[in-house]
Amino acid sequence: LGTVGIRSSNLSTKSGIALLYNKETSNTYDVRLKLTKEVLIIQKLDVVCTRGGDPQLNVSTEGGAEHKVPVVISKMFKDQVHLLRTAGEEVTITVRFLREVPSFLKLPLGSPVPPADQSSRVSSPLFDSGLHLNGNSSNTAPSSPSSPSANEPKYEKRWLDAVSLPLLMARASRYKAGTDKLRSNSFEVCALDGASINILQFCTAAESTDWLQAISSNISDLTLENMKMINRYCSPDDQIVHMGWVCGNPHADDAGPSNTFKFLALRGPWLYIFTSPPVSATDWGQAETLYILYEVLFKVHKLWMAEDCWIQAKFYLGLQQDEEVQDGEPFCFSILVGHGQSHTFSVEMTSDLAVWEKSFQRAVFMEVQRVGSKTYMCSSQGKVLCLTIDFGSGFTCSESSSKKILWRYKFSQLKGSSDDGKTRVKLLFKNAENKQIEMKELEFSNLTAVLHCIHSFIASKVASVDPVFVNSQSISGKYMI
Repeated sequence: LGTVGIRSSNLSTKSGIALLYNKETSNTYDVRLKLTKEVLIIQKLDVVCTRGGDPQLNVSTEGGAEHKVPVVISKMFKDQVHLLRTAGEEVTITVRFLREVPSFLKLPLGSPVPPADQSSRVSSPLFDSGLHLNGNSSNTAPSSPSSPSANEPKYEKRWLDAVSLPLLMARASRYKAGTDKLRSNSFEVCALDGASINILQFCTAAESTDWLQAISSNISDLTLENMKMINRYCSPDDQIVHMGWVCGNPHADDAGPSNTFKFLALRGPWLYIFTSPPVSATDWGQAETLYILYEVLFKVHKLWMAEDCWIQAKFYLGLQQDEEVQDGEPFCFSILVGHGQSHTFSVEMTSDLAVWEKSFQRAVFMEVQRVGSKTYMCSSQGKVLCLTIDFGSGFTCSESSSKKILWRYKFSQLKGSSDDGKTRVKLLFKNAENKQIEMKELEFSNLTAVLHCIHSFIASKVASVDPVFVNSQSISGKYMI
């Protein structure tokens, strides 16, 4: 533990040593991590017989009284399963204690095996008991290392693959599911199926952050490739702009778990909220919730730069030593969906937050340009009216029945607004001719959606004349598709 892995030049592979936490036993075990572009491989140390003994009888056992668990057969070597299948209803297994093994297990990988008289009979501190049945019933002491017997078993410590976790749609997070706690110097990696959850621990916060960033980066790259593949077969108005895991933070008065993981997707006109990633076309119709993009508002929870930097520094330098850390980090955003209603989510890093913010802006911009205009039913002084918000012309109010236009203003003429938070809004426009402020009071059944739509259209209009934004959208579109 403590060996910092070195990432290769292609920035997608990495290897190093960590601890794997076992929830059932509350113990941690030494493991070696091998990160590739598509898979995280977790290896455990095992002792294998490389010479001598009868390979026809080799099995490996785990457990024992010292571990407070039963002794069980953990591994059958190649072509040995038939031994148990054909042994009848009762099987007697004779275990011979290997005197040279325990001390050998305590040595670092690659260390020479000590003489037999220096061996200890204490069982291995590794993930299993270290007992290996080799079928050699001889009780003679092992030969001197200088003149080994040809039939004397030779054992070596080797890293063997224990878990191969696919990174496509996987989740890596420091959050403890169902709580508002953050893990210190550790995080969990969960596969798409949700069945394989592995909690990895590290010596320092810096090492933990480095691994979290590396794994998250590969997950993001695979997600992007998956998006590109889906978008090739979708119409232009049904493109996926961004998707990924977030941690949902409910309000304090909400019942149920404090935090739950959600999978968000920005696709076409919709913001999708899933409990698990959509894999098939059918899954896209099984969203937990979905909203029209231009009728919701994206809000980043920002802190002062000094506080932001200090919080990040504490995690990176390991100054936060509590086993369970309260959620005080700034990487959060909210989706405002109605009056007093919102969804709050948190992500692992500031880079994730920036990606979500830019992706949401782009998704809204694309949808506003696609629809061009949106009309809402409203009323004023007892009359049923229609308010049309148009990307090109601005605001137009007309009678619902006759379609007679009552007034029209450009976006640039809107100088202010106020609302009662329920149904009524006052819009203040500047008359282009006399320069006077004119107030228009309207009443809507879905006021929040209307206000968010106005915000989305005006923001998109401003962005459309910003060369930096327009250029970035052009580049992002080519990169995505």
